[in-house]
Amino acid sequence: MIDVEEILATMQPNQKVNYDRVMQEMVKVWQSKNERPRILMHVCCAPCSTYTLEYLTQWADVTIYFANSNIHPKAEYKRRSYVTQKFVHDFNQQTGQRVQFLAADYVPNEFFKTVHGLEKEPEGGDRCRVCYDYRLDKTAQQAVELGFDYFGSALTISPHKNSQTINAVGIEVQQVYNTQYLPSDFKKNQGYKRSVEMCNEYDIYRQCYCGCVFAAQAQGIDLVQIKKDAQLFLADKDTAHDYAHIRFTFNGKEY
Repeated sequence: MIDVEEILATMQPNQKVNYDRVMQEMVKVWQSKNERPRILMHVCCAPCSTYTLEYLTQWADVTIYFANSNIHPKAEYKRRSYVTQKFVHDFNQQTGQRVQFLAADYVPNEFFKTVHGLEKEPEGGDRCRVCYDYRLDKTAQQAVELGFDYFGSALTISPHKNSQTINAVGIEVQQVYNTQYLPSDFKKNQGYKRSVEMCNEYDIYRQCYCGCVFAAQAQGIDLVQIKKDAQLFLADKDTAHDYAHIRFTFNGKEY
């Protein structure tokens, strides 16, 4: 597998890194060796999964990892998880790909403990960096346990997220685990624009806040209404069994 730090070491120090270009260098190596790596890709929602999957599945086998205990309220978390699964199902049907879906446990108290003391940080500040680290750490752990070649995050598709920070966190996490981080900047090459187009094509729900209760409060989001809307959406859904066929399996065990 390719270590992103080896590529970065060849670049001039202190220059701003184009992480999409770094990933393309890795893709060239995969293609030259006729390799198709297995990637565990953290996503926070269906919209950030869209172009990310369209882009990556050209060269790799991808499993979506929905690890987002930062999302509040719980009904909204369930809604986003369900919509992401539906998109993966629809994407597979449309493209012939075999993307799988894996979800972490929902443990919001763990998230609140992790960001304690950072509640008043502005969006994009230290609380966000800690949140990125929290979720990428979980992703790396799962990548090791389940034998993936790389782990990464689709968060870099958002124009509201700092891809330099996300990638720096991913590289730091890589140093702790026996796995490799996949750098990215999915908003490049009009990736964000394409994600919006795909949301329209697949009729995907686009949420109005990142999920964090602190960011929602700062934006003036009506979380009571968000909860009602999510519960109404879920009322006729079987979250335990709908789209079960795309759930990740390993050694015959469904996760």
